[in-house]
Amino acid sequence: MKLSRLKPPEGSRKKKKRVGRGNGSGHGGTSCKGSKGQNARSGGGVKPGFEGGQMPLSRRLPKRGFRNKFRKDIIAVNLEQLKKFEEGSVVDSDTLFHQGIIKRKGDGVKILGKGDITYPLTLKVNNISRGAKEKIEASGGSVEVI
Repeated sequence: MKLSRLKPPEGSRKKKKRVGRGNGSGHGGTSCKGSKGQNARSGGGVKPGFEGGQMPLSRRLPKRGFRNKFRKDIIAVNLEQLKKFEEGSVVDSDTLFHQGIIKRKGDGVKILGKGDITYPLTLKVNNISRGAKEKIEASGGSVEVI
């Protein structure tokens, strides 16, 4: 095998369709657009979703619900998930992310009270439920709401 003799496999490369270059090319005359009509014109064609004047599907279907553009993407974490951390460690959204407990940071983290914790942790989070706060403080830990 020589580098000067390398070539791509048969059929993997295809020549570009060159339209409007005469009848001998096979793509001359109407340049593969047929004859006349909106789609044969330069700049012709219809916008996506256009159904020939019929009411488009996107307008025929009923509109439901409401999407609040100001909503916050709060990620919930239960106390039982915090058992990955050692005693006395500081837990915030960055450490939760690096431990793989949360997949994205979102707009904040809220600690919920499912599960128990027996050793003290220092939490720096955006929100915490009342039950979770009581359990953490009962084990000797502290909570700082950012």
